[in-house]
Amino acid sequence: MKKNTSLIFVLFLTLSFAFGQGTSEFFSKSDAFFKANVKNGRVDYKSIKENPKALNDLLEMAKVTPVSKDDAKTYQAFWINSYNLAVIKGLTNMYPLKNVPTTTGFFDKTTYEIGGISTTLNDIENKLLRKNFQKEPRFHFVLVCGGLGCPRIISQAYKPTTLDEQLETQTKLAINDSNFIRVNKNKVKVSQIFEWYPEDFKQDGKNLVDFINNYKTEKLPENAKVSYYPYDWTLNEVK
Repeated sequence: MKKNTSLIFVLFLTLSFAFGQGTSEFFSKSDAFFKANVKNGRVDYKSIKENPKALNDLLEMAKVTPVSKDDAKTYQAFWINSYNLAVIKGLTNMYPLKNVPTTTGFFDKTTYEIGGISTTLNDIENKLLRKNFQKEPRFHFVLVCGGLGCPRIISQAYKPTTLDEQLETQTKLAINDSNFIRVNKNKVKVSQIFEWYPEDFKQDGKNLVDFINNYKTEKLPENAKVSYYPYDWTLNEVK
């Protein structure tokens, strides 16, 4: 019994070390990739297309990196980065292009091998993140679909130790961006993100204006008339 217990303990330590080392390296290398290829909220698809090794290596690493919902911050950060990397991979494969393809199965049919499973972009967003963390609407401001209508992609990786601060920062930046929320007196036009996922922004008895005002420096009037402007699918590439 003692021998078996010792073996189990050693195995536990080995797996724990490998798990921690894998995720740590993934976050570190993701951070370096975003720093090198994202500038002012835009992606240098041309350079990535010409030299895809760093991105391909990252996705190979992500393929065999296990994460558990029990470690929520690591899990969330891993899948946020993986989503953004997979978007970049998919768009780079089709580059050059002017717009993010929305009718070709780009989001719901193209699959990626990540975290030991085969998944789509839609499934990462809706099944792995939103479904498992239903009280977290800030995902919408860090998952970047590749279009200019999305909140801006950042030139760093999301990491477990800084995730909450990063989620908060990106949500505030988006909601205080006059291109993202357009105000003309009491008439307000907002991104279709708010139209597509209304339940995420109307929790605990609050409405959409309440959610926006929680982050907006210049508050919307309570009687604000909210409508939605068309989503901009123009590729967010470096010019």
